[in-house]
Amino acid sequence: MAFAKPKQNWFIRYKLYHIPFWVLYDYVLWALRVDSISDAARHMFMSVYFFKSAFYIIFPAFAVYFNLYYLVPRYLEQGRYTLYLTYLALTVVVSSILIAPGYYITSWLAGSSVEKIYGFTTNFRSLYELIKEEPFRSTVAATTLAMSIKLAKNWIESKRHQQALEKEKLETELKFLKYQFNPHFLFNSINSIFFLIHKNPDMASASLAKFSELLRHQLYDCNDHEIPLIKELAYLKNFIELEKLRQNAALEITLDTNVGDFCPLDIAPFILMAFVENAFKHVSKDKQRANWIHISLTVTDNRLWFKVANTASTDASTELIHYSGIGLKNVERRLQLIYPGKHQLEINRSEDSFTVNLGLELSASTAAASPAYLMAE
Repeated sequence: MAFAKPKQNWFIRYKLYHIPFWVLYDYVLWALRVDSISDAARHMFMSVYFFKSAFYIIFPAFAVYFNLYYLVPRYLEQGRYTLYLTYLALTVVVSSILIAPGYYITSWLAGSSVEKIYGFTTNFRSLYELIKEEPFRSTVAATTLAMSIKLAKNWIESKRHQQALEKEKLETELKFLKYQFNPHFLFNSINSIFFLIHKNPDMASASLAKFSELLRHQLYDCNDHEIPLIKELAYLKNFIELEKLRQNAALEITLDTNVGDFCPLDIAPFILMAFVENAFKHVSKDKQRANWIHISLTVTDNRLWFKVANTASTDASTELIHYSGIGLKNVERRLQLIYPGKHQLEINRSEDSFTVNLGLELSASTAAASPAYLMAE
């Protein structure tokens, strides 16, 4: 069922507001010429000179609309510039000529002649001198003003359209990056649970419970552009607990944070997750030394500082520093799109460790944070 368009006011629908615009335009020009607001009003609206003023309103407006709604789309927009300029010049000349009878009608209604009132005779030379002065200037000015308004309006509409397209493109790209990341993480998690089923069924059961919490977050809690920071932190905690069940006891995992249950800040979902996942993926498996992953997340005012460090294998590929893997490439792109000029990202690789430092300027939450946001751990 098609929805009916909202009804417009008849004054707007039929563009009748153009009439007071042209009256006001002509009045302002005449007031500036005689240097008197009251004299201009009396001359235009309370005397026989109204008829001459009407000609100055009607025919320049005719030139304007003929140009905008016929010449521009038929010739200018089609690239036929010579014909457009020729017809535009003819339109201005014809409009200027049609203004001249207003002088004669006004003189006749005043019971006088154009020679006595306006000081020119009725011969061709005098009529030519009249037309090329005030009527011609008035028509050119009206046409130029209308073209300027039209161009400005088209520029604004084009700018809005371009911004809408850029916004749509940005949202589409963000959704693509987000959904590209989710299957990547799910694939790794399913592998972990599959590994635990054979090694320790009890651990596999606990892992599956944690995994269900992660799925709930991905399917229901992170559909907005931003979510409460405490939700994202709860998601990270569940992921870390899942990895602790899978990892051997030789791996030391720590998470330090000063974020309380009522933190009033929002963050884009999965921004932090890629770095944590990468740390678990590339942490050293060398049994001859202590291996660790240290994660810290602190908030000062509306600024978040996030650090992930892990021991790195001595033979690990140096491509790690160049964001190898889908996850880190995506999160780098998302940071550029969502937090332009509001993030600092540093990745350092030493001989035996890999460290990520991220600073984010976060926005205040649109809804009050609540402990209910925290997921079961």
